[in-house]
Amino acid sequence: MDAEHGCCGPSARKAPADLHLAAALAVEPAAEAVREGIRRELVAIPGGFFEMGARRSTFPGDLDSPRRKVRVAPFLIAPTTVTNEQFARFVQASGYLTVAEREGWSYVFHLLLRAPRDWPQSPPGLPWWRRVDGAFWGAPEGSGSDWQDRPDHPAVHISWYDALAYCAWAGLRLPREAEWERAARGGHARRKFPWGDTLTINGRHMMNTWQGIFPSTNTAEDGHLGTAPVRSFEPNDYGLWNMTGNVWEWVADAFGPLPAAGRPLEPVSFGPTHGVPRVQRGGSFLCHASYCDRYHVHSRNRNDPDGTTSNTGFRVACDAG
Repeated sequence: MDAEHGCCGPSARKAPADLHLAAALAVEPAAEAVREGIRRELVAIPGGFFEMGARRSTFPGDLDSPRRKVRVAPFLIAPTTVTNEQFARFVQASGYLTVAEREGWSYVFHLLLRAPRDWPQSPPGLPWWRRVDGAFWGAPEGSGSDWQDRPDHPAVHISWYDALAYCAWAGLRLPREAEWERAARGGHARRKFPWGDTLTINGRHMMNTWQGIFPSTNTAEDGHLGTAPVRSFEPNDYGLWNMTGNVWEWVADAFGPLPAAGRPLEPVSFGPTHGVPRVQRGGSFLCHASYCDRYHVHSRNRNDPDGTTSNTGFRVACDAG
């Protein structure tokens, strides 16, 4: 069993979605003031060379090693993942229906459900993920749950296609993978986490991950069983929040090998121009060293672009200037 399909989220479980970027561009625009507010919050990240990737991969299939020097142009990125409140404004303005809404269900982690036995259907070999009818961004655990109870939490059950639709409406884009890692590192080289190389600092948790025995017992020592508000813990030195932990974040790139070590490149999407799966970054509240050790600034995950789970969201970006 591949670890990235366990704590990180099951893949390839829905029929191909008939969603295209043209449809995303066709959604009704909201008031320009709302979209300007989103863009006004973006943080400027300097261009230049940085070391991307890890010295050695924990999971060779992730293709995140060896380190290589990459050049990116200056860009802007959101300080947080898109929140439920922000996504609700988009939906209200556009009438957009997400993949999970169109399909009528999504995957929810079992400990987030009041009655997991009511939802016995799981992907093969992954009993902690439950197919829940009616689960989507607005009802993250299905019937009886409501995004309005957590407006400042990341919007989840978001597919890559859904993220593209939001970006098109906002006049923005998803970050490219190299940009995302440049931003996550906060201007520092060869660190595992935005703050350094230790998981905690003097026993203080620095991100929202799993504590306990995965997948049965989460002691929630970091204060969160599921998602945390997007401005929890501390920002990195670029002023970006939760670049590791909390939710996996979609980026623009198709999954594939990163550039050869030592090759300086402008920030293009590494990997095939078209195709699946797509790259996710940053880890989530389900990551734990015993199973899904992917909560580092270099860590990669992959999922199909129509995949939706209760631990996947996104943040937005744009070119500088």
